[in-house]
Amino acid sequence: MKTIVPEGYKKTKVGVIPNDWQLYRTDKVLKRVRNSVDVIADEEYKQIGIRSHGKGIFYKETVLGKELGNKSVFWIEPDCFIVNIVFAWEQAIGKTTENELGMIASHRFPMYKPQPNKVDLDYLVYLFKSKRGKYLLELASPGGAGRNKTLGQGEFAELEIALPPFKEQQKIANIFTIYDEAIVKQEELIKEKEQLKKGLMQKLLSGTIRFDGFDDEWEEVRLGDIGEFKTSSIDKIVNENEKLVNLINYMDVYRNKHINQNFKCSETSLKEEQYEKVNLKKGDILFTPSSETPDDIGHSAVIIEDLPNTVYSYHLVRFRPKKSIDLKFSGYVFNNIDILKEFAKRANGSTRFTLSIKDFNETKAKLPSLPEQQKIAEVLSLADNEINLLKNELEELKLQKKALMQKLLTGEVRVKV
Repeated sequence: MKTIVPEGYKKTKVGVIPNDWQLYRTDKVLKRVRNSVDVIADEEYKQIGIRSHGKGIFYKETVLGKELGNKSVFWIEPDCFIVNIVFAWEQAIGKTTENELGMIASHRFPMYKPQPNKVDLDYLVYLFKSKRGKYLLELASPGGAGRNKTLGQGEFAELEIALPPFKEQQKIANIFTIYDEAIVKQEELIKEKEQLKKGLMQKLLSGTIRFDGFDDEWEEVRLGDIGEFKTSSIDKIVNENEKLVNLINYMDVYRNKHINQNFKCSETSLKEEQYEKVNLKKGDILFTPSSETPDDIGHSAVIIEDLPNTVYSYHLVRFRPKKSIDLKFSGYVFNNIDILKEFAKRANGSTRFTLSIKDFNETKAKLPSLPEQQKIAEVLSLADNEINLLKNELEELKLQKKALMQKLLTGEVRVKV
């Protein structure tokens, strides 16, 4: 199929770009920077690392020179494009600043200084965070999967990138920076609201704050007296005579406080006798009974409607209340810090911690009357709704930025300089 080239554009080996954009090999616009460190055994050094998926630089713990061994290390130069060659294909890239002066990086983190008036550093970083940039980094990282896909210095030097005029690069980078600042502010606002909700939840679920008209004593109960805990033997196994069912796993519980029919479960093939005919029901609560740290035990998710043909994995424990507990309230009370601390205290283990069914049964919780449960849940739900609205706005910002990157970094949409 013949490519249609609009007026004012030209066809190149990297695609259709504006007439005033130019193709450059990266080694024509970037200069490798290498300033070796003469390591002194008793001196302290702070190393940097780079997160994948374009999340940038992070700082490691300070170490003594003797702990570096024979590793070749280099001083960080500010205002450089830097890449982790092992995970470049996962967009482990970043930009050095004055904040990293005096820090070091190993030979696995090459740095490149942009040529003046040819390539803007911020623009370059955004380019390699884009879909096109990921493709280029993968192209320069031959090999198999994971650690075998190392960025080749020669391959990286030969990559060709399409660059707009320098001032247009700066304008485009500035637009993306504004989006990033808005995203950070939204994330900070969400974090602030979540902390406020956490404090409110702690006071409401401990009875420190009571609503007008509620003065009854709260009932202290053993969980085993108000419901039944049950384990599962189900894992992701494929068997003969298979029957496809939906499977909820432990990560689904960690990531979600509520689960309904719109929830995307894993699919697993099981022998019919391996799962109960009685499937997950509205009001059931799934708990994580074991983890590498006791603080991760007891995280829960509430089933908020019947889930036919859905089971839970052996990594989880199901609690089915026998006493009437408000559905929304149960989602809050079992994620309250007090009960999580009690789970952590009862957990046993050394390298991996586990809470037995007996300990689940013996754990105590304080429950108000059903009307007060409903009132508490109503107030906390309002806080959750506000947080969810902010999160939806955050996702919309991210989607807008992503769409704009696709258009501006390819020249499909131009900016006035």
